[in-house]
Amino acid sequence: MGRETLALGWAGAAILVLQTLATAAGAPGHPGDKGGVFEDLSAQELKAVHSFLWSQKELRLEPSNTLTVAKNSVFLIEMLLPKKQHVLKFLDKGHRPPVREARAVIFFGAQEQPNITEFAVGPLPRPRYLRHLPFRPRHQASWASRPVSKAEYSLLSHFLQEATKPLHTFLMRTAGAVFGNCSQQCLTFTDVAPRGVASGQRRSWFILQREIEGYFLHPTGMELLLDHGSTNPRDWTVERVWYNGRFYRSPAELAKKYDNGEVDAVVLEDPLAKGKDGASLPEAALFSSYQLRGDLGVSKNGPRPVQPEGARYSLDGHTVRYAGWSFSFRLRSSSGLQVLDVRFGGERVAYEVSVQEAAALYGGHTPAGMQTKYMDVGWGLGSVTHELAPGIDCPETATFLDALHYYDDDGPVLYPRALCLFEMPTGVPIRRHFDSNFNGGFNFYAGLKGQALVLRTTSTVYNYDYIWDFIFYPNGVMEAKMHATGYIHATFYTPEGLRHGTRLHTHLMGNMHTHLIHYRVDLDVAGTKNSFQTLQMKLENITNPWSPGHRVVQPALQQMRYSQERQAAFRFGHSLPKYLLFTSPKQNPWGHQRSYRVQIHSMAEQVLPPGWQEEQAVTWARSPAPRVTRLLCLDRYPLAVTKYRESERHSSSIYNQNDPWDPPVVFEEFLHNNENIEDEDLVAWVTVGFLHIPHAEDIPNTATPGNSVGFLLRPFNFFPEDPSLASRDLIIVRPLENGSTYTQNWMPEEEGDCLKPPPFSYNGTYRLV
Repeated sequence: MGRETLALGWAGAAILVLQTLATAAGAPGHPGDKGGVFEDLSAQELKAVHSFLWSQKELRLEPSNTLTVAKNSVFLIEMLLPKKQHVLKFLDKGHRPPVREARAVIFFGAQEQPNITEFAVGPLPRPRYLRHLPFRPRHQASWASRPVSKAEYSLLSHFLQEATKPLHTFLMRTAGAVFGNCSQQCLTFTDVAPRGVASGQRRSWFILQREIEGYFLHPTGMELLLDHGSTNPRDWTVERVWYNGRFYRSPAELAKKYDNGEVDAVVLEDPLAKGKDGASLPEAALFSSYQLRGDLGVSKNGPRPVQPEGARYSLDGHTVRYAGWSFSFRLRSSSGLQVLDVRFGGERVAYEVSVQEAAALYGGHTPAGMQTKYMDVGWGLGSVTHELAPGIDCPETATFLDALHYYDDDGPVLYPRALCLFEMPTGVPIRRHFDSNFNGGFNFYAGLKGQALVLRTTSTVYNYDYIWDFIFYPNGVMEAKMHATGYIHATFYTPEGLRHGTRLHTHLMGNMHTHLIHYRVDLDVAGTKNSFQTLQMKLENITNPWSPGHRVVQPALQQMRYSQERQAAFRFGHSLPKYLLFTSPKQNPWGHQRSYRVQIHSMAEQVLPPGWQEEQAVTWARSPAPRVTRLLCLDRYPLAVTKYRESERHSSSIYNQNDPWDPPVVFEEFLHNNENIEDEDLVAWVTVGFLHIPHAEDIPNTATPGNSVGFLLRPFNFFPEDPSLASRDLIIVRPLENGSTYTQNWMPEEEGDCLKPPPFSYNGTYRLV
């Protein structure tokens, strides 16, 4: 009997234990706060799961940092979200809280047929069982699909050091750096994915780079293809070497041809920043660094927000209340930020809004450039939430929160200040009006200050930094937004590479790529029974009723209702209706269905043809197209609407990156049954993104202005009127007969002189001069 049979057979038997214990314990929560049902696992819970798994001798676990791939180790532990129906019974009907469980991912490498197995462990906080979590039918995460662990990276680094020894002289002469025993002249690497050209492979291209600040921008001109599929590093091999536009069979062949003078070797220049004329700047600075260079003529500190009376939001555990809003949140280690049980005025608007995947698909002339199709959940998108800087990443007035991740480690790791919560002035009023008397004066002025609450975190996935925002406005509008920044993914400059990007420095090519972000939006608009419809404008040409000899061309509403999932999977390349409405059968006082609108802000373009090899892993980024056109253009889904299913909770996985040819999660399959979507619990899947053609101003980092995408959830006849009428940030000014004005202000005047704004004044007149 193989070891894998022992491990999985033991887990299967535990299902019987689960059935007797499933109702024995519930979420610990917080007194009076049901939002605890959504909270991430505490340090104590993570340690309890770790200890429980290690107590099961049949699993034969070893520490994750043991320098071997041929071991059984725990890769990931995170909270396993309970079934929605159980949570709603707890939240809305007073039932017992659902059983609190963890999801544990174990790599079983110490066996003849290695595999990946996922378990549910519970009940927490004192686990007593585990059960096998199956993958979707007809899908299994292959051993080759697992994310690369820190132990594997250590082994790869050592392997590269040994494999490049024949190139020691060559690398020192061209790059001035080598692997190992290198002091200040070292090489490092960036590996790209997918890893190969077919399912089951683990063949990765590695870009060799100089290990200096901003090493992502310092390729040496050499890329190596490594086969590291075996659990024994002694079986790993270098399959190909690429250097400055040519391929070689091995490092030894390149070294030999170099000695024979048959290699077009490039000696790398000093990587200094350049001025407008191309000359080096007076103050020497590494071009890839943040080192100050130049002068914008500003030497004073800028403005910053203050909270003279403290925060206007409340935070209880991970549940937030602010200006009519309430929501819970969690930071899922595998995929990132989620907001849950989102309510306005006590009424649920959405059950879940969450990040599902962040993909970046590249083109290039080098093998690594053309191979790169990043799916960042496979690189720990939710776990790389490093510390936020007050005054830069978030205002100094923000509330900062720590995060815990058990990801590729032997215990929970604390990430300080990984999230922040803050209220900010938007810089534009929520609404305002100047009511002129058309005679040099006014009847009234009214305006509502622009304020919003922001929940923010970041993901630094090697070179790129994603800033994730969920924004809540006082008029019932919620916004999800991603800002892209960080270093570009770059390759070595060759003249042929200009077909796929821009030259950014002497030896640097910025490769064009498309960012695609996928969100799950589980809307519950005035209940879980919703329908989907769209509104558009059409022009009608009618006889003028008050002048029959003439005609009138005017806009009219065109309403479309969608009854099946396939009908509501919108193709890229076709006009997306402007008003995408999720409606309740309930009506507002004026006879309209209470609805919320999804409003998408995106600039994404076509990337991969549907059905093309790796495209299976990102089918959420396309839509059906006739076979004859599939290789001509990519259709994607800016929006797809499906009926809620527990088996369709995630559109990607940590395995899709390394096996995109046969991934365990294929979003396209969510649409295969083409279910009814009228008066059902509906989920919107939203894809946003943009094409990025790198340019000189991306050095050293891509800037956030212009590189943000997202969507809004906006009430559409959900309320009888604008709910922000209840906001006390309102100002109304009316003129008096004596020429003065009367101001209505519902907020108390701030006390003290420190940072106190000047007294409010408003005249409202206008005259000839």
